[in-house]
Amino acid sequence: MTFFPIDSVRWRWVPLLAALLLGGCGTLDYYGHLARGQLQLLQARQPINRLLDDPQVSPQLRQRLALAQQARSFASAALGLPDNRSYRLYADVQRPYVLWNLFATPEFSLKPELHCFPIAGCVAYRGYYQQSRARGAAALLKQRGFDTYLGGVEAYSTLGWFDDPILNTMLRWSDERLIAVIFHELAHQQLYVSDDTAFNESFATFVEREGSRQWRAARGLAPADLHGSEQREQFTALVLASRARLERLYASELPVPVMRAAKQAEFERLRADYRTLRDRQWGGSGRYDAWIEAPLNNAKLLPFGLYDQWVPAFAALFVQVQGDWPLFYRRVATLGALPIEARTEALQALQDAG
Repeated sequence: MTFFPIDSVRWRWVPLLAALLLGGCGTLDYYGHLARGQLQLLQARQPINRLLDDPQVSPQLRQRLALAQQARSFASAALGLPDNRSYRLYADVQRPYVLWNLFATPEFSLKPELHCFPIAGCVAYRGYYQQSRARGAAALLKQRGFDTYLGGVEAYSTLGWFDDPILNTMLRWSDERLIAVIFHELAHQQLYVSDDTAFNESFATFVEREGSRQWRAARGLAPADLHGSEQREQFTALVLASRARLERLYASELPVPVMRAAKQAEFERLRADYRTLRDRQWGGSGRYDAWIEAPLNNAKLLPFGLYDQWVPAFAALFVQVQGDWPLFYRRVATLGALPIEARTEALQALQDAG
């Protein structure tokens, strides 16, 4: 999929295979819902080259689609990513998000409720094409005592099983982010390892970042402003530190009422730490105010760290192969074929060396 969860609800990072996943766990009703949603999306697709020639298309839409096509061609020609019809089509789904992902954890645990699918493997969420369905499922989980969190998804990948379109939901982004997401999602088509979200997302995030850097260099554009990235990394570090403290709390043998109060105190500490960071280092810039002031729970913390965990390892590998994209992909595929314990050790060794 695609794609840091706190920047304008950037949930592009979640590879949901929709209608392909008929089987495995879950109810027939849920899978039928996925099949219908994916079919509606497929039926809404239009070739972008035709839209670019259509005088009825607004100049603004034509400009964004033309830019997307330039980035799409660059992805295959310069970055060695799959050359297919994905992102050469456009679909307007007539809503702000294409999907809503539901995350859930027990009250005193940061281990997600896993959902397993035949191709994508086990993932820490369930996707819904209808927000009402997602809210209903969340309400049922809350009745059972789970912490839940809903995040809107603006883009997702079917890993090459279908020709994924540019979506109207993606066009709300800046040009830079739109291009980065195309690179990210095509990286998932290039390689996807079942049951290892951190590996998949870190790989795609590295391809996105390095691809974006090369795109800007090839077009004579100035390097991207790193200020926002630095703030995101600092905010992520705060959340990960809070999550680590919660894990220690949940491993204790405190009585439930005491643990419940300590849990809420930790969330208040996270808010206080954020405000200090914002006011002392960011000049009061409230980039994440809405996220931090909204209700906090275990489920809301789940996505943090998945996109960045192994990015330095992939960066080190890219240096080792001297920037040779085909060789880089072959080396990544070799890592992906390892048992997960050996894969993690190899990634850690690359990370340490880098």
